[in-house]
Amino acid sequence: MKSSASNTYFLQGNEACVEAAVIAGCRFFAGYPISPANEIAERMSTLLPKVDGIFMQMEDELASINAIMGASWAGKKTMTATSGPGFSLMQETIGWAFMTETPCVIVDVQRVGPGTGQATKCAQGDVMQSRWGTHGDYSAIALSPNSVQEMFELTIRAFNLAEKYRTPVILLTDETIAHLREQVTIPPLENIRIINRKKPEAEDKAFFGLEEVAPMPAIGEGFNVAVTASTHDEYGVRFTADPSVHTRIVRNINDKIRNHADDIADVESYNIDNCQVGIVSYGCTSRAVHEAVEEAERKGIETGYVRLKTVWPFPEKAVKRLAQAAKKLIVPEMNLGQIFYEVKRAACSAEVIPINKIGGGELIAPEEILAEIERGNP
Repeated sequence: MKSSASNTYFLQGNEACVEAAVIAGCRFFAGYPISPANEIAERMSTLLPKVDGIFMQMEDELASINAIMGASWAGKKTMTATSGPGFSLMQETIGWAFMTETPCVIVDVQRVGPGTGQATKCAQGDVMQSRWGTHGDYSAIALSPNSVQEMFELTIRAFNLAEKYRTPVILLTDETIAHLREQVTIPPLENIRIINRKKPEAEDKAFFGLEEVAPMPAIGEGFNVAVTASTHDEYGVRFTADPSVHTRIVRNINDKIRNHADDIADVESYNIDNCQVGIVSYGCTSRAVHEAVEEAERKGIETGYVRLKTVWPFPEKAVKRLAQAAKKLIVPEMNLGQIFYEVKRAACSAEVIPINKIGGGELIAPEEILAEIERGNP
């Protein structure tokens, strides 16, 4: 898979995700049909066999997430794709992945909920679930694209982060970005950075928590490693009665993300040091911000923004910097306020104002954001 020139395509967001996953090295996909993520499974079913990969349509989302965990321990890069209801079903096994330090990518194409909700309508209601969906102490990584180009780029980044930190990574997209069609430029393949998991040496015995990111053997390579989601020591041996063993392993699965939060967190920012009004946005909603900011500045209101390309770990430093300059921060979301509370926590003395819209998949318009920018600004 070599290419000496960039290529431009006209792709749907879900299609761009699949192209990126295959380039990143994904060779196993398991999933169950659900709107609005279905195109990912459909395209995976045609592309993976061409690169000696395996596609499996499972009986449900529980089987899907468990299948990609097993395939990851068999040495493959793996992915599944779902939407809110399926993502809810996967949470117990996602916790298993955190505790066993199993790399994988989970694509959640958000739709209106709770419950079955509106299966084909856009929403951003899974933000907190992507961070706190499973039980116990862990630190999650969730990426939020706002274009088809970023669906491609952040899918590759999701695989790289999963492999680098031995952790599940969530690509938290939404129906609008997933079904949008735009030009996508795929650079020469030799120019795309691909990270693979650290493999053990023949003499290695410890594969959990002994160092920040331990090497990961594959089943069948002769390392005789136990894999359990119960509290275990660095050799995988189950120790459920020793608090020091539990503290050591759980602190490690948190610290390896928290200690590198500044490297993982990624934002797009504009005029954050010299603005009267700031905006914090992510995903499809952020597409309306650029027009609103341009119009506000034509009217003489200095406006800046931080767009979260990484939702978790939350890019607190960038938001704090914006809040130090702005008198008020606006947080548009297609939910009833989820990232709003994170922004408020980081906002210093700035006023934080939510703009929320739910149901029907209707996007927040630039005019709605502009109206809030102008409020209180003569």
